Amino acid sequence: MDNIYMLSDTMILEKIGNRLRQVRLKQNITQQSLAEAAGVSLSSVKKIEKGEIGSFDSLLRLLRTLGLLDTLQPLVEEEQLSPNEYYEWVHNAKTKTRKRAAGKLQQSSKEEPAW
Repeated sequence: MDNIYMLSDTMILEKIGNRLRQVRLKQNITQQSLAEAAGVSLSSVKKIEKGEIGSFDSLLRLLRTLGLLDTLQPLVEEEQLSPNEYYEWVHNAKTKTRKRAAGKLQQSSKEEPAW
């Protein structure tokens, strides 16, 4: 495989479109039935397969319908905490922080000036 960082955006989009087309054909699904199952228009499916991905929402719907949504798993996973980060997180959670004042402002015992 090519180094993805060496490819232009257009080339990456074309590769994604080609891959989606290959998966669709391997699953023996027509563009029309994929469009209906994913809830997108037929023209959207055709454009995406040509590498013209204009709507991320449509791409997500196609990935979900084709069973490829797990390819985005690394982007949605929570980052694992290191032991030190976990300790700090637990320690900070135990420390109570003030959310409001406990009492009223104390009046000073200074005399009022006589005018």
